[in-house]
Amino acid sequence: MNAPPAFESFLLFEGEKKITIEKETKVPNAAIFMINKEDHSLGNLIRTQLLKDPNVIFAGYKVPHPLEHKFILRVQTSGSDYTPQEALKNAITDLISEVSLIEERFKKAIENQNEMN
Repeated sequence: MNAPPAFESFLLFEGEKKITIEKETKVPNAAIFMINKEDHSLGNLIRTQLLKDPNVIFAGYKVPHPLEHKFILRVQTSGSDYTPQEALKNAITDLISEVSLIEERFKKAIENQNEMN
């Protein structure tokens, strides 16, 4: 009854940004990204991909509240020549490549299945 309407979980309203970036002042080479209208599924996927990067020292996320449709991602990199923004961009690019590869393999498996029938 007190839950927000379902459409609020995925629609960006006027003035809302998908991603906001904040520089972490307590730790060098770190940034905080607030990603709106997403949840644990994407947060954990990005965090896991970031941790595969040898230049990433720390990557973690949290969902501030179950009824808020956003997560906060904190990333720290090893050097000033490789920023957290670059690390996030590379992680997302790698994830897109992996998903494309999975899609191709899935389509080939479907084709092979259809040929066998």
